[in-house]
Parts: sequence; structure tokens; C-alpha cells
Amino acid sequence: MSGMQEIGVTSVLDGSIEPSLFHLPPGTDRVPLLVGLHTWSFDRFNQVERMLPEVQARGWALLLPEFRGANLVGNPRAPQACASELAMQDVVDAVESVLEKHADRLDPDCVLLAGGSGGGHMALMMAGYRPKLWRTVSAWVPITDVALWHGQNPGYAKHIEACCGGTPDRALAECAARSPMSYLDEIARANVRIHHGKWDPSVPFIQSLSFYNALSERHPDANVFLDIFDGGHELRHGEAFVELERALGVQASSGLTG
Repeated sequence: MSGMQEIGVTSVLDGSIEPSLFHLPPGTDRVPLLVGLHTWSFDRFNQVERMLPEVQARGWALLLPEFRGANLVGNPRAPQACASELAMQDVVDAVESVLEKHADRLDPDCVLLAGGSGGGHMALMMAGYRPKLWRTVSAWVPITDVALWHGQNPGYAKHIEACCGGTPDRALAECAARSPMSYLDEIARANVRIHHGKWDPSVPFIQSLSFYNALSERHPDANVFLDIFDGGHELRHGEAFVELERALGVQASSGLTG
């Protein structure tokens, strides 16, 4: 984990000290901040190996928040995980903390957000929770409807129940509160790129397609885009970072001629 430091940030909601990992590149220039979100079953260490080399190559800062840990039965704080208000505020608290502490180094207009699977789910939830905080949001193979996913992937059903307080027929309101599908109007205010593998065996691509169609019907001019790619349950880091660079204005001309 060379290049990252552990930090603790006080939650403005319950006063708990919540951990994150943070990387700040050497130098004096102001740099973009990438916020990387862990997947459904893991914690803040989940994206170090893949995201840290990418930001180091670009000279960006990286923040990996914990947001109450894995969305699993084995997490004693499972009801506080899975995009609860506490978990979402943890991400905001961590971002605001490093922006304030390193105001001379971090550009508040260049805060990027990325995650895949459970991290993609959380990325969309954060797009709705604070739509104007992010320069862009890159969400890969996300869960958009928790109640629907309960039936689509029985292997995760017990974990959903631990987070939401029961099966969807008993805890439908809580499942909805943790589903991006419930926040179409808010997410439409953010800049969002969604990617989903057509052959995804874990989170069916219909999750993203139904979400995109519903949002586009309500907000046809929203800066929200969907890519259904020839692949499975994956976050393609190389493509994701090209996309993030593009949001910062780092791109080569790709116009057609003739």
C-alpha cells in the first residue's frame, strides 16, 4: 500500500470516526481528486492495486473511503452500509475533509468519482446525493434496483436482507431508499457515464438499461450516458481512466473526416 496513508474523518451525522485511504502526489500544483468506491463485498483496500498506479501515472490524488464497509451479513454494521444516509455522508465527509486540509493542492472543480459493481451502485447513489460535487461519475455494472436484484441473484439475497432489514416484501421502502432508480431526478443533475457488460452473470445488464430508459424518459437532455459493452461483470480500468481524463479536457481529437 505504498503511496497511501490512512486517515480518519468524523461523521457529521453520528460522530463516528470513519477510515479512508488517501494519496497525494508530490509537488506544488493543484491536481484532480479521484474518489474510488469499493465493491459490494469488500472494503477501502479493494481498489488500491488497480487505481493507485493509474493516478500515480497521471499525477492525481486518490481517496478510497470505507463508507461503513462491505454490504454483507458478516459486517456488524451492515444496516449502515449499502448506501445508507450514513454511508453516503461518509463519502462526502471524506471528500470535504481532504479538500479543506489540502486546499492548496486539490482542485474542488476536478473531483471525479468511479466504482464498479457495488461501487457502481454507490457511484450512482452519490450522483444523486451530491450531483454537483462531481466533475463526472463513472459507474460500471451497477445495481440500480436493489429489490429486483434480490430475485435476480439469490447468492446476494441474504446480504441485501441484512442491509435493508428483511426481504423486499417486508422492507420494500428500505430497498427503494438504497436504489438509484428512486433518485432519477437528482441523478439527472449530475454528469454520469454508465457501463454494463451485456453478458454480466452477476448483475444483469437490464438493471442499467431500465435505469437509463427511465431517466431518459423523464430527462431526455440529461448528461447521463449508457454503454452496453461486449463483456461481463467488470470495471475496465483503462477505459474508465480515459473517460475520466476526457472529463478533465484531456483528450485527442476523434472527429471523423470524409
